[in-house]
Amino acid sequence: MSQRIAFDRVDWVNTVFLFFISAVAVIGAPIYLWHFDMGWFMGSLFAFYIIATGLSITLGYHRLFSHLSFKAKWPVRLATLVFGACAFENSALSWVSDHRRHHKHTDHDDDPYDISKGFLWAHMGWILFKVSPVPPLDNVADLRKDRLVMWQDRWDKLLAVGVGILLPTVLGFVTGGWIGALGGLLVVGALRVFLVQQCTFFINSLCHTVGRQPYSTKCSARDSTMMAFLTFGEGYHNFHHEFQHDYRNGVKGWSFDPTKWSIWVLERCGLASNLRRVPASRILLAEMAEARRKADVQLAGLEASETVCERAREAIHEIMEQLTKNYHDLERAMSEKVEMSKKVMSDWQRETRELMARLSHVQPQAA
Repeated sequence: MSQRIAFDRVDWVNTVFLFFISAVAVIGAPIYLWHFDMGWFMGSLFAFYIIATGLSITLGYHRLFSHLSFKAKWPVRLATLVFGACAFENSALSWVSDHRRHHKHTDHDDDPYDISKGFLWAHMGWILFKVSPVPPLDNVADLRKDRLVMWQDRWDKLLAVGVGILLPTVLGFVTGGWIGALGGLLVVGALRVFLVQQCTFFINSLCHTVGRQPYSTKCSARDSTMMAFLTFGEGYHNFHHEFQHDYRNGVKGWSFDPTKWSIWVLERCGLASNLRRVPASRILLAEMAEARRKADVQLAGLEASETVCERAREAIHEIMEQLTKNYHDLERAMSEKVEMSKKVMSDWQRETRELMARLSHVQPQAA
């Protein structure tokens, strides 16, 4: 009985598609590349689709629509919706609903890709099996007001097949005949979809399993520099879970985050605005708090004198409390300074108006 129920839970549409596209990508595409030269055009088309599709997921689906990390003009929103559909990762509306639920319920039952259910579940299992009851799309009311998002939600499958598969196949045929068409289908189509999808899936699985946690251990999210290089900067997942509304994932100067750079360029071009940034002081405080927690754990495990450990722990706590107090004092001083500046400006404006009023009543003397 349990086997039949498990069998009934399989989402056959997703399962058949994912295994088919994976088989074509790992078997068909290598055979094609072994026998035929990709050429500069096919190579350029493959690179373009990898970048366009990958950035549409990271910049569009993730940071723009899921976390509202910045605002974008309609050409950016349209482009990310079209090429985001080409990743075959569902419509933006559904993707965002799942992702917001993931952040709200990380590592718990209501997390769609809960890592506590296993690496494979977080990676792909949650896509292959139906969830009963199906979670409602009750957390995307803001996106329902976006006509472009709703348009893409209606036509995402057609966009995925038409722009993501048929268009590179046609372009391959135009430039290289049937051999070129086969390359467009296998390499730019199937192989590209497989790579982009697997990189996205690894954020849900690997970045909740392996890596550093410099900002928080409240959930399983971890930073992985390797995954950052494979996902246009999405690998700094521990930072992202602690400061999810920041448009940056790689916040350090040396962090590899092409999505962050792309958003910055869009802002300079007038296509993006209202970039949300966490103050550097808050980031530093989070790092310091986590460092203190880890120091406490290490001190507790030392086989040294209990008195020495206790003194060291107290010293660390005192330093942290003083630094935190200094931070809040600085914030308060800055706030008071702003209020004082506003008062001085208001007084200056009032005195200027009074002076101008007096001058306007002064009559010029006759010569």
